[in-house]
Amino acid sequence: MKRRVVVTGLGAITPLGNNVEDSWNAAKAGKNGIDLITGYDTDLTNVKIAGEVKGYDFIEFFGRKQVKRLDKFVQYGMIASKEAMIDSELDMSNIDKDRMGVYYGSGIGGLETIASQEDKAKARGYDRLSPFFIPSAIINIVAGNLAIEYGITGPALSSVTACASAANSIGEAFRAIRDGYLELALTGGTEASVIPLGIGGFDVMMALNKSNDKNYASIPFDKNRSGFVMGEGAGTIILEEYEHAKARGAKIYAEMIGYGATCDAYHITGPDPEATGARKCMEVAVRDAGIEFTDVDYINAHGTSTPLNDKTETLAIKKAFNEHAYNLSVSSTKSMTGHLLGASGAIESIFCILATRDDFVPPTINSKEFDEALDLDYTIGKGKEKVVNVAISNSLGFGGHNATVAFKKFRG
Repeated sequence: MKRRVVVTGLGAITPLGNNVEDSWNAAKAGKNGIDLITGYDTDLTNVKIAGEVKGYDFIEFFGRKQVKRLDKFVQYGMIASKEAMIDSELDMSNIDKDRMGVYYGSGIGGLETIASQEDKAKARGYDRLSPFFIPSAIINIVAGNLAIEYGITGPALSSVTACASAANSIGEAFRAIRDGYLELALTGGTEASVIPLGIGGFDVMMALNKSNDKNYASIPFDKNRSGFVMGEGAGTIILEEYEHAKARGAKIYAEMIGYGATCDAYHITGPDPEATGARKCMEVAVRDAGIEFTDVDYINAHGTSTPLNDKTETLAIKKAFNEHAYNLSVSSTKSMTGHLLGASGAIESIFCILATRDDFVPPTINSKEFDEALDLDYTIGKGKEKVVNVAISNSLGFGGHNATVAFKKFRG
């Protein structure tokens, strides 16, 4: 018998805010977290804008020594996870740590560390690399650090599926609890690739918007969309088996009810123009949830602001939901945060969870010109109050990876 899984803790650090409520309130208000890059000299890159984390004192959180030893993507994951653990009010001294897991993903990992250490090696020799180079850069090290920090001795796994990494991590954690392997999971994703190597790499792929107009760059579903805007940050969710949460009197945000994962098996970067994989992914998630397609109220779309993604995802929604597609509210919060790559599914899942809590659909901002081929309700310009009983989040990654997670308003 499948068990119920609920959300009992949330944590985030995003271009919109350095915690969950600040990020969510900014998203509800339609604020733009995208601005000119401050983290490096942008004379080095054509692209000058990104969704950066702002005004966070990393030295105060970690201390000078640890800041030097941890790549920024690890730091983001640990900051978001501390907030989520505090929010969950878990007493780890009373938790069976073998029955708790860490499922935490990243698409790229410690890119800043890799780039800086390569520069150091070329200047001073490869025998002068930091001994913390590898332990700071490898993607699984976030899960490892989190397990060490909280003494979690169940599985500590990292999904690496490009922009679907966080969503796959959350989905796999959900299955592990629902199917009886665990009682608890700390799950989510992190990314910190707003550096010259990251921006330059995506730029030469023709994936990024080059306008450098922060108010008309990340414009999902707009006729003039031409590429995404990079973002950074992390999101963490505490998932818990319902009876376990109930027994300890936990605060419950929402219930996680479904997960789908498919692959286009089509192209290394481009989506299948028939949207077959993305369609099937949503269908799998809805059926896994045991609900009707007409029960879904809101979709937080992958919505990257690239010509192919937005067109294909819209087609996938239409094929999966048929006539109900026109009753759905859809939005892309990447219009406000930029694209957090492997962390995007975590932040967007948190926004779905809070949409069910607050009965509010966050907007797609800055999109101005109607694309005749895209005719769904994309919640353009301003968010809206709406009863959101079920919300789903789509994440679609390079390599054809698709992940969909579904959340329901909690009712005991």
